[in-house]
Amino acid sequence: AISYDEEVGCLGVRGLIEELNRKTMNPAMCIVGEPTSMQPVTAHKGKWSYKGIVTGLECHSSLAPQGVNAVEYASEAIVFLRKLMREKIASGARDEMFDMPHTTVHTGVINGGSAVNIVPNKCEFDFEFRYVPADNPAEIMAQLTDYIRNELEPQMKAVSAECGFELVERSVIPGLEIDPGHEVVRLAKSCAERNDHGKVAYGTEAGLFQEMGDIPTVVCGPGDIAQAHKPDEFLALDQLAKGGQFFERLVNRWSAAA
Repeated sequence: AISYDEEVGCLGVRGLIEELNRKTMNPAMCIVGEPTSMQPVTAHKGKWSYKGIVTGLECHSSLAPQGVNAVEYASEAIVFLRKLMREKIASGARDEMFDMPHTTVHTGVINGGSAVNIVPNKCEFDFEFRYVPADNPAEIMAQLTDYIRNELEPQMKAVSAECGFELVERSVIPGLEIDPGHEVVRLAKSCAERNDHGKVAYGTEAGLFQEMGDIPTVVCGPGDIAQAHKPDEFLALDQLAKGGQFFERLVNRWSAAA
């Protein structure tokens, strides 16, 4: 199957899985060909991504205490997210098979303000959680929401009732976790001619095939994630060859079984 917009929330595959469900088609298994250096991957982290929209009260900077600085309040929320990250590192759930063994909390984008002499009335920031299977992302989100509603917004609304936060969901991608002894994992290992398996911190469509479609899924494909999301992405020729050999073996074994 071919999907689209995987990078911006795994958008395309959702409709594909819904169509499979409507037609009561039940694939026996799924192999997602993301770059794993041909190592079968049995688990990856899930991701929740949100946009925070902060509404403040604009005024001249010489009268700053009379305004509500949207950038500063956004920054307080971001610092709180950083605190949650430190807590996850220090005492959160861990799975040492992941290259990053704990849940991560990250703010990647912030925009706000128009001039240094104006108290800004708008600020937006994008943040995400990438969580290990033992963590519940809803609990992390609840901690942030409670802090905003109980600590930050009362201060803002004391100046103007129109001020506050809006948290908008951008994408939710479930994690993947499958028993390493499952048939699809054994098949992937056999076709890759490997005996090992791993877990990865990045997300793929595999979690959606497993959660939405109830399809046993493993991730295995040519290339290294270290080359992704940077200038001059590349796929090594030896990896390309190994990927071709993997899928040739897969087709031959399914054909023989049929």
